Amino acid sequence: MSATIIDGRAVAADLRAEIAAEVATMAASGLAAPHLGVVLCGDDPASATYVRNKGRAAARAGIRFTLHTPSGSASTEEILDLCGRMSEDPDIDGMLVQLPLPRQIDTARVLEAVPADRDADGFHPQNLGRLAAGAGATVVPGTPLGCMELLRRAGVPISGARAVVVGRSVIVGRPLALLLVNADATVTVCHSRTRDLAEVCREADILVAAIGRPGMITADFVKPGAAVIDVGTTPVDGRVRGDVDREQVEPVAGWLTPVPGGVGPMTIAMLLRNTLALARARRGEPSAAGPHG
Repeated sequence: MSATIIDGRAVAADLRAEIAAEVATMAASGLAAPHLGVVLCGDDPASATYVRNKGRAAARAGIRFTLHTPSGSASTEEILDLCGRMSEDPDIDGMLVQLPLPRQIDTARVLEAVPADRDADGFHPQNLGRLAAGAGATVVPGTPLGCMELLRRAGVPISGARAVVVGRSVIVGRPLALLLVNADATVTVCHSRTRDLAEVCREADILVAAIGRPGMITADFVKPGAAVIDVGTTPVDGRVRGDVDREQVEPVAGWLTPVPGGVGPMTIAMLLRNTLALARARRGEPSAAGPHG
């Protein structure tokens, strides 16, 4: 047996095309195109590249994109003031503040300053709370949402499956666990303190690695035929490596996302989907994507 490789680049391209078509339909009906406002604070090269890619993807989908670049020496209050001005702009549908922020800035306060109804990243406590309550959220963090989309489009059975998520960050692990629970999977969240981690992982029909330790998940962690989703993206010797040792795991798993080319391309596609959903909600229009619960 050899795993079916889930091509995130192809799925993301399909999603972007679907989003562009919906944006075009909005324009044809006389509605303004969605507008995404982004704050990039500091001079982190990876963040700058990532934001540039977001802008390009937005433009290709017909989504308007405005970038604000305050100084890396800006204070928390200055960033909060910028977020306040953006949130009062009636033309902006979605907002995000690129992470990580410089050390002197209180990240939690900034994230809460992005209104829940314009929260393109899905990190506002109100949106995370709706997800936790199973109430159906307009927006969900992009990486977890991308993982779910890959599973669904690959035909991986989720309802009734045993899922294990390795990693408990608020950006990936926790919201992904909630999405899986809401999709009727039975979920275990593991972390650095989990005892007998490999044994727990071997019980999973769906195994998600989101812990940031390159190659940590080997064949010993994988149940034969399981779907393995690799969220890891750690630079090692000039290349990006995932949390999964692909050479060992591919012969055992039923499905596997590669790194690069798996989950990564989905994150920006889901940001565009979130922005479109927010724009639809602000205009009183149902989104073709529907709520995420």
